[in-house]
Amino acid sequence: MSAVHARTVTGFAMRFGEAPAGVWSAPGRVNLIGEHTDYNEGFVFPLAIDRRTVVALSPRDDRLISVASSFSDDIIGLRLDDLQPENLRGWSAYPLGVAWALSQFGADLSRAGGFDVYIDSEVPIGAGLSSSAAIESAIALALNHVWNLGLDRPTLARVGQLAENRAVGAPTGIMDQSASLLGRADCGVFLDCRSLHSEVIPLGFDAAELNLLVIDTKVVHAHSSGGYAARRASCEAGAALMGVDSLRDLDLHDLGRAAETLDDETFRRVRHIVTENQRVLDTVQALRSHGPGAIGALLDASHLSMRDDFEISVPELDLAVTTARAAGAIGARMTGGGFGGAAIALTPRAVLPAVKAAVLAAFDDRGLRTPDLFVVRAADGAGRE
Repeated sequence: MSAVHARTVTGFAMRFGEAPAGVWSAPGRVNLIGEHTDYNEGFVFPLAIDRRTVVALSPRDDRLISVASSFSDDIIGLRLDDLQPENLRGWSAYPLGVAWALSQFGADLSRAGGFDVYIDSEVPIGAGLSSSAAIESAIALALNHVWNLGLDRPTLARVGQLAENRAVGAPTGIMDQSASLLGRADCGVFLDCRSLHSEVIPLGFDAAELNLLVIDTKVVHAHSSGGYAARRASCEAGAALMGVDSLRDLDLHDLGRAAETLDDETFRRVRHIVTENQRVLDTVQALRSHGPGAIGALLDASHLSMRDDFEISVPELDLAVTTARAAGAIGARMTGGGFGGAAIALTPRAVLPAVKAAVLAAFDDRGLRTPDLFVVRAADGAGRE
């Protein structure tokens, strides 16, 4: 039993006075490449990580839902009859939003029973590692079992996305939930966000003696704030002006026409999405043909595109990326929605200590908050503990 599992079982017992009926968990994710392409019906390539959110849950005989967690002293109570997005607030909107979203995929809330749930997590909040999708995926899997819904994992990913869009108010795509539910050890999840077809692609990091270093800058972001929504609006405007349903319908050959049709800012937003889709395809092909040592330049190019075209990086992320590369990482980029959070650096195991030391020194020299540095491994997706 992991430490977070033990804490969750203990926390449930302390809040609700008995042992839970079951325990489920779901991982956070790192997006190896493919940023902001998901809501443009494009390609993404995330991986589930070995840091998890754990939920302990027991059904009730009445219609009351009680939600507690390690990150709040409150127990949030709500009746199933009042379970609507407009009634949900704060952190509890994530688990309660999933319960509501299940009703949009076949759950009959008029017949469902209530439940008690306690949540704990080792996924950093606000670091771009999708702590929100880890909560949503674990809750969705738990309720799918307790309510005997029989939904498959791709459908549960859609449930989590709907909860985040409607209950939380963050206009995110389906990538995060898909990674959390479909991930496999030492593999990435290559996902076509238009068809929702997914393929598990071996990474081979262990065999190549490569570590994926996460550099959490401690600059906290929030997806429901304006920056993320503004980027999505720019993408939608660019697609409309280019006469397509989605930026997925454009490729590299369309960029000349886009430059003539769009204003400079909208063009740069579109260029990021179009080139990032191609980088995802190139990364998967490079892994298949040449192995993980061949993807470093693609990671670098992705970061430059997010910094210059999509403008979602921050100075701390840029510093983390450039320092890690100079110290020996073969490729580095910010990961997640942007405006803070974490960078990743694909690093040969032999130079990992040097890369860590260089990043810490660079942040210290500039008087910045000390980042949190840790290695993640590609892990299995959500499951019952």
